[in-house]
Amino acid sequence: MLRARIKPPSASALVGIWAIALTAFIIAALYLARGLLIPLALSALLTFLISPLVGRLERWIGRIAAVVLIVGLIFGALGGAGWAVSRQLADLAAKLPSYKGNIAAKLHAFQPSVGGTFSKVSDTLNELKKELPGTSPSAPVITQESGKPETAVVSPPHPPIPASPVKVVEASKANPVELIKTFITPLIGPLGTGFLVLILVIFMLFEREDLRSRLIRLIGQGRISATTHAMDDAAVRVSRYLRMQLLVNLLYGVCIAIVLYFVGVPNFLLWGAFGTVLRFIPYIGPWIAVLLPTLLALAVSPGWTKPLLTISLITAIELGLTNLLEPLLYGKHTGISSIALVIAAIFWTWLWGPIGLVLATPLTVCLVVMGRHVPSLSFLSVLLSDEEALTPAEDCYHRLLTVGEQDEIEFVEAYVKTNSLTALYDTVLIPVIVAAETDARLNAVDDGQLIQIRQSVRDIIEDFGMRPSPAPTGNAAAEEISVHATAVPHRVCCLPARAERDQLAGAMLAQLLQERGFEATNASEKLSTDDLLSFAKVAEVDLACISVVAPSTIIHARYLCKKVRAKLPTIKIMIGLWGATENIAETSQRLGDSGADQVVVSLGEAVRKIAEVMPPSPENKTLSAPTELKDA
Repeated sequence: MLRARIKPPSASALVGIWAIALTAFIIAALYLARGLLIPLALSALLTFLISPLVGRLERWIGRIAAVVLIVGLIFGALGGAGWAVSRQLADLAAKLPSYKGNIAAKLHAFQPSVGGTFSKVSDTLNELKKELPGTSPSAPVITQESGKPETAVVSPPHPPIPASPVKVVEASKANPVELIKTFITPLIGPLGTGFLVLILVIFMLFEREDLRSRLIRLIGQGRISATTHAMDDAAVRVSRYLRMQLLVNLLYGVCIAIVLYFVGVPNFLLWGAFGTVLRFIPYIGPWIAVLLPTLLALAVSPGWTKPLLTISLITAIELGLTNLLEPLLYGKHTGISSIALVIAAIFWTWLWGPIGLVLATPLTVCLVVMGRHVPSLSFLSVLLSDEEALTPAEDCYHRLLTVGEQDEIEFVEAYVKTNSLTALYDTVLIPVIVAAETDARLNAVDDGQLIQIRQSVRDIIEDFGMRPSPAPTGNAAAEEISVHATAVPHRVCCLPARAERDQLAGAMLAQLLQERGFEATNASEKLSTDDLLSFAKVAEVDLACISVVAPSTIIHARYLCKKVRAKLPTIKIMIGLWGATENIAETSQRLGDSGADQVVVSLGEAVRKIAEVMPPSPENKTLSAPTELKDA
């Protein structure tokens, strides 16, 4: 049910101030404690990635041996890869001087032509540079034909500058302290962080069940089931994302190395390793992975074929992985919208730097899972997840409230292309009516808006009533065939329990029944109770359906049901509590005691029940056997 919750202005203001203050405190804490939180986040992600391997292996050799073996293999492989990359870098540095000629040729190719626009701009800048104060006059240019200066610059004579003595200073030997400051000090921070991450990963793998239990107790606060489900969901999503990303990035690096090998770019293993690592950095990393080998191809090749081939092939690999393989492997397992990924990358990069960019997606996945399972954090799921922001009923209600747009018709047309008319009435229009009526009672919608919404819903119903019934397909076709096979021309009337909202729902049911061969009518809400009874009696109906839409209550339905049962004891009575979801069994029992034969909560259910329980006409006895209505 759609409902507007109205809070006092002072309470809303306090809630807003508290939310802003709490958000600012959390962001400040994340920034100030980044030295501690970054190693913890990296360790947690590596633990998510390694835990499945350790879990399978510890069944055979025990937990301690499994953790030591897996961690040793992983960090040994990383160390070996680092050593191989360093050797490749040293080899590249030794080869670079031999590419000087190709680089110079490429630069000369970009020089502006004589007399062109860029050449004139360059000459103008050079002349302006000569006019700057303190600039020495340039020597005259001698042409080969005349041997005379092309330009002559006259400048006042300057007094001779006395020669200053030249001192020869012997270069000092390299100071070991300065060498340490220059080369070793910048590595202390990353090496310390890496060692801390290694220690934390080992201890997290050893104590992962204990850590899990403590987190459940800390976060759950008595909600053990919901917290456990949330943690399992986060672990599955994050670990799957990391495994798939590692697989895709390794494949990307291998493809780059193979392509560069056949193109003829040297040090192809180095660029393959760089491509694997750089692709962990969203958005920026793949472009850097394309740029670096392309620049080397420009340097080593005297022509343009090799660099163009390099950039085109690597770009094709990236596009293929992004548009074909990643959707197949990832699917919707991350559950994050595209715009949320971009915003998360910007936010975490601003907060934690390059490491934040790498951690942006896994951290955002955890936030989305928390929003799905923790009610107080549901706004995170609304902001970040890839689920629809509004339900179909909420979207339609929003469009109906927008004055002058009238785009609810487009929405309804698009909805019935993929859903049945019964689904439109049950899941969209009836919730819209309930929301509008409830908001009107809370003064969130004025009388003019309510009248406009009612009229719009009535127009939609009448519009579909004048259309030919669409041919159902799939499961809907089987259902329609079953209903048509048992539906014979019996008379059904829909009686509103109280108000116009009940009559609108009755019009929907009457229309659906008419499409299936019933003689269905719908009484006006303006009729009194006695007039409604007279309407049903004159129509000689076989079944009366009392329509109830909130905020109409079962009290009105019970009152009308008793009157109908007393006045027309032979007809069958169905009560439709359209859109009701609470206390259905108890309510059905109470209405059954008042004379109702059947209680339903949706139009689809009502159509099926009416088709099942109507006794066939004598000329159609072969269609189905008589079926009596069961008490609710």
